[in-house]
Amino acid sequence: MILSFAILSVLYLVFLGVLAYLGVGYIPIAIIASLMVLAQWYFSDKIVLWSSGAKVVTKDQYPRLHAIVERLAAENGLPMPKIAVMNTQVPNAFATGKSPKSAVVAVTAGIMNTLDDDELEGVLAHELTHVRNRDVLVITLASLFSIVAFSLMRFGLFSSMFYGGGYGYYGGGRNSNNGAGAMVIIIVVAAVTWLVSFLIIRAISRYREFAADKGSAQMTRKPEKLASALLKISGKMKAAPQRELEQAASLNTFFIIPALSKSSLSNLFSTHPPVEERVRRLMEMQSLLK
Repeated sequence: MILSFAILSVLYLVFLGVLAYLGVGYIPIAIIASLMVLAQWYFSDKIVLWSSGAKVVTKDQYPRLHAIVERLAAENGLPMPKIAVMNTQVPNAFATGKSPKSAVVAVTAGIMNTLDDDELEGVLAHELTHVRNRDVLVITLASLFSIVAFSLMRFGLFSSMFYGGGYGYYGGGRNSNNGAGAMVIIIVVAAVTWLVSFLIIRAISRYREFAADKGSAQMTRKPEKLASALLKISGKMKAAPQRELEQAASLNTFFIIPALSKSSLSNLFSTHPPVEERVRRLMEMQSLLK
């Protein structure tokens, strides 16, 4: 994590240094993009619940679910999160919220029908670890300049298409040829910054999944149950209807296992490590408990 953020910091300093050298008025773009990120972070739980169709449920509606989460939260000194259920048979779970006090832990109807109590406990402990570690905040901070770079790249392409690449008012009187050349450099630098940031953020996300698996094992002392749950979820996912996978795919970053459709490009830039590697590490933790 420290190495990843150090690389991102150096990358962004180089990126901003090139823009400053070229005389680009990047500050307004950075402010606008930053406000977009802050709005996304502040409203993240509401946005995710709305887009997923998950509904917050009461203890009377889902006593089994509430009992497991209440016990895990109490044993680990966490505030009781809201609990939501998605009405889909794709087995999965996710957590969102900018802090433990505003957290929401959601599961699908499919995962409750697929897992036994110990396996479900392992999955819920994984999601509570995301809450405890403030992973939504971590990924938001890591994504900040990536979004700035993407916004600037898109702005540069838009300017090139509609204004012929001229950008004299940014460059303090540069002629049109110099302006066009500077615009090309800006677009290339922004594109490289965005791509490298994108890959590093994906690496951070994969690491956070390993950390959440480890946290689940520490909370429950039953890492083999989470391993069993991951294998069951993965197996059911492969057999799920394509239509349901496509409907759930927008939440892949949040899910414990991505609901990858057969046509999804997420396989190339995964936010999650391979299930086999996660299971292997969990079973190693299990062997240490014996």
